[in-house]
Amino acid sequence: MARKPGQTPQAMRNRAARTAAAMASPSAVATPEPKKRVSPAQFFREVRAEARRITWTSRRETWITSVMVAIMVALAAAFFSLVDALWGWAIPSILKLATGG
Repeated sequence: MARKPGQTPQAMRNRAARTAAAMASPSAVATPEPKKRVSPAQFFREVRAEARRITWTSRRETWITSVMVAIMVALAAAFFSLVDALWGWAIPSILKLATGG
């Protein structure tokens, strides 16, 4: 499977180092910067830039994940049906024994 951009070990170390530096600096915690007013055009340019960074799953990955979810739902349904049937049999049996019937 090919690596996605920014997932090399060096890129991850760089991101971790930048995050650690930002978390360690007291100025980042003590004095938040005032929010800048951004024009609507600038806002939409930034939205487009962020949207370009989205990594979409392939059709194959989506299919495999969907099949796995369907299998897990079927297994969970079977498990809970079995548990329900067992409790449905056990509770009346126990009550019958308790009442002497």
